[in-house]
Amino acid sequence: MTISHPQKHTSSASPVHAGQRDPLTGLADAAAAQVRLSEWHDQAAKEGCAAPVHVLLLALGRFDAVNLAYGEAAGDGALVTVAQRIGHFANDELEDGDWIAARIGGGKFLLAVREACSRERWQWLGEALADAVALPIAGLGDAGTLRLWPRVALMRAMPGERPQVIFERAGEALDRAQHSHGQRVLWADGSTAPRGRTGAQLEADLLGALDREEIELVYQPQYRLLQSAPAGGLLVGAEALARWQHPMLGRIGASALFAIAERADHVAPLSRHIAERALRDAALWPKGMRLSLNVTPADLAAASFAAELQAVVASAGFSADRLTLEITEHVLLADLERSAAMLGKLRAGGMRIALDDFGAGFCNFRYLQILPLDYLKLDRAMVEGIADAPRDMAVFRAIVAMAKALSLQVIAEGIETDAQRDLIAGEGCEFYQGFIASLPMPAAEFAALARRSA
Repeated sequence: MTISHPQKHTSSASPVHAGQRDPLTGLADAAAAQVRLSEWHDQAAKEGCAAPVHVLLLALGRFDAVNLAYGEAAGDGALVTVAQRIGHFANDELEDGDWIAARIGGGKFLLAVREACSRERWQWLGEALADAVALPIAGLGDAGTLRLWPRVALMRAMPGERPQVIFERAGEALDRAQHSHGQRVLWADGSTAPRGRTGAQLEADLLGALDREEIELVYQPQYRLLQSAPAGGLLVGAEALARWQHPMLGRIGASALFAIAERADHVAPLSRHIAERALRDAALWPKGMRLSLNVTPADLAAASFAAELQAVVASAGFSADRLTLEITEHVLLADLERSAAMLGKLRAGGMRIALDDFGAGFCNFRYLQILPLDYLKLDRAMVEGIADAPRDMAVFRAIVAMAKALSLQVIAEGIETDAQRDLIAGEGCEFYQGFIASLPMPAAEFAALARRSA
């Protein structure tokens, strides 16, 4: 049995308004990226010191060929998927810094962060993001399954370096990377950092990480919006989120963690460890509090998954009817009918099922027809623009109406402003999670919050 708990898309990025977004992908545009870099420059000059700025430029190799071969609709769909992967990656890995992700034109993207970061860690982040972007993209019509091959340029801005110079240096490095046959990631100073712990050594590190207690769990509180509840909503539970505190690279988010585990053939023991620990923590919560766990493709592919999960839940002394299993679109692509049957067994045993990250992909509505769902969990992309973009609000309203017609409750994630929370409440969205209410917190801190709220 394997259960994962990916880090959710709660962001330390400052807000980007609708007029500053790329209209296709929803990321910031090039102008907004320059404004943010200017703000960081001015703040550093005013304060006399500031966290260093690290910049990553990513280009999709031969992207024009995708448009020529399959049409602009397929190309646009691929760009949207890449943008979502970059945004999710930044949310997962850059929680401690102020960051911005932007599309700067065509198949080129920028990721910049203001935080202390070693050269080895920034190199690893560049490699890991390239791996994430290079994963197959499905659902593009005649294009079938598409693979894109990114090149990455990395740099650390010099003290006092202005945005235009940063863009120029990073752009020159990206151009060199695109014309290099043997290097996928290149630094702006022309060097390549040693791979260090980005390959076999990192996979070997993971094998001992459980024994060294390097895998940590935090809990993202979830709230219910009721007229009788406090203004921020009523605390109803939490989602378990995993991270790896690597002794050299620092924090590694769950998406990268499980990608490393898959390469090391270590997914099963890792995810079982996380599941047992999360359920043990949740067994100490007040009786009304719920726990949410995410499910991996390996879970649903294992014939014994339902029975083993039920045994782990019972061993922890946690009631199955307080557990929600969250599934994402990529988990289900391989065998939808098998997934539906497996989830049906778990739901019959009292667990609830949520379709996670709805709106992050191509929203296959067949999932809504065949899966035994209780909740529709909206990706942050479905809510971040509703306060200042009427079209975004119209889409959100339509999704909530569809969910109600299917007797599904709606959970919105990534809520970061009072305006967003008020709007989703007004439209009948029942649950939410996000920085506006609570940051992810350690087990003891959440247990104390739950006792105060009970």
